[in-house]
Amino acid sequence: MKTDSLANKVYVELRRQILSNQQVPGNRLKEDVWAKKMEVSRMAVREALTRLLGENMVTVGEKGGYFVKSMTADDIREIRQLRELLEVGALRLAHERTDQAYIAELERICEDFSGMVEKGYIGGACEADMRFHETLIASSGNAKLLELYQTSNIPLFHMKLGNMRMDDYGQTDAEHRKIVQALKKKDLKLAEATLVKHLHRGAVAAIAME
Repeated sequence: MKTDSLANKVYVELRRQILSNQQVPGNRLKEDVWAKKMEVSRMAVREALTRLLGENMVTVGEKGGYFVKSMTADDIREIRQLRELLEVGALRLAHERTDQAYIAELERICEDFSGMVEKGYIGGACEADMRFHETLIASSGNAKLLELYQTSNIPLFHMKLGNMRMDDYGQTDAEHRKIVQALKKKDLKLAEATLVKHLHRGAVAAIAME
């Protein structure tokens, strides 16, 4: 496999883990560790990290090395505002659609999230949470909106791996399911209110952990 293909493989995996907070802000991403883990050369890892640096997802330390970018309280507030604009907009577009096949997918993701939490697979729960919000965006039926969301590299700031209590996961699960039920019942007002509350709670929790 060519180096650029291997670098892309590392990039995709690191990006996924950063956005789902399996790699939390401040974590160092060591080239030798990731080369061994991904069974690629250090050059491929370095290329992936350089790409992530260009996307402002990692930073270079004062003494060298790559670290997952940390977020300030202002960063978290602005991300919450951005997500609210995009996700509430997606809900409104989804509400207008006659085809509600996306609801079944959202329900499947809710089941995946619950199952992962019950088994203690917190990394899997983080990924399921990321898929839930991306699927909400996709449910809009607007390909440009989904593309914008994906390329914006918006992290799920409320999922601090290892730092959340089990009742926090329970709240997330309950809020996700309430959004889905509201969509199923065509209750846009309830879906919007629940999503806004969900995002606000996440932002407040993340700021408290800073």
